[in-house]
Amino acid sequence: MTDLAVQTNALSKHYRSLHAVDNLNMQVPHGSIYGFLGRNGAGKTTTLRILAGLAKPTSGVAAVLGLDPQKDTVAILNRTGFVIEKTLIPWMTGDQLLRFNRGFFPNWSRERAGRYAEVLEVPMRQRFHRLSMGNKTKLCLLLALAQDPELLILDEPTAGLDPVVTDQLLRVLVEDFAGTGRTLLLSSHHLSEVERVADWIGIIDSGSLKLEARLDDIRGSFRRIRTVGQNLPTAGETILTCRISGDTAEYVVRSQAEAFAAELTAQGATILDIETMNLQETFLAVAGKESNHVPVEVLA
Repeated sequence: MTDLAVQTNALSKHYRSLHAVDNLNMQVPHGSIYGFLGRNGAGKTTTLRILAGLAKPTSGVAAVLGLDPQKDTVAILNRTGFVIEKTLIPWMTGDQLLRFNRGFFPNWSRERAGRYAEVLEVPMRQRFHRLSMGNKTKLCLLLALAQDPELLILDEPTAGLDPVVTDQLLRVLVEDFAGTGRTLLLSSHHLSEVERVADWIGIIDSGSLKLEARLDDIRGSFRRIRTVGQNLPTAGETILTCRISGDTAEYVVRSQAEAFAAELTAQGATILDIETMNLQETFLAVAGKESNHVPVEVLA
């Protein structure tokens, strides 16, 4: 059995001239909490739709729990909880949707469903179409968790949730779900929430993966360096971004910060400071407009 819960190889999805996903190579280890990050239109949701069998790739391959989403859709759905489009039968109440869904999943847990309905404060007697966006999201999450899946794939799971419910949900996902050795693939715009729970990060931009690494490795490798000097370099193997104003330069380097700083010093530059970076700062450097968009290798 592969040690990857999700894997893509040269995966692409084109809509005429739009390359929504472009040669995507992604690896989600079993038992990880993988934060899948990108700007609007970067290709996150299209990728998740392909993994769920809702969209057919133009080329390349994808595997979910070692299975093909195009050929083994039912087998994948039996073992994977998806919360992507957040649409359910509109006239059913939450209680009716629970009864309707439980017959489709062999590992369905009534006890889990009841517990999460209480924890997430889901109004189970209201019809789905009358729920707020936040409550629709919570009900979809509740149904996915009640499946007791091996893998949970979520697209913006905290959208529309207040801070208290967001905190409760993240605790459920980490302690009740991922804490038991299962895999969580989480797409989100809320970088602070992802940084709180994830141990792996993938950053997608223009349909391609720009960075995939353990979060601890990202924290240990990426640095911001400020320096003063003459004829400072503007590009290099480790330089991700460079901003020069007069004799002052600010670099973001993806690795070997001390060695790069030593090279600058040897060339007569003065190092003002070397700073660690949080996930948001790293994301802006990798996916922001100032990035050189050089492919970033997986950090080992």
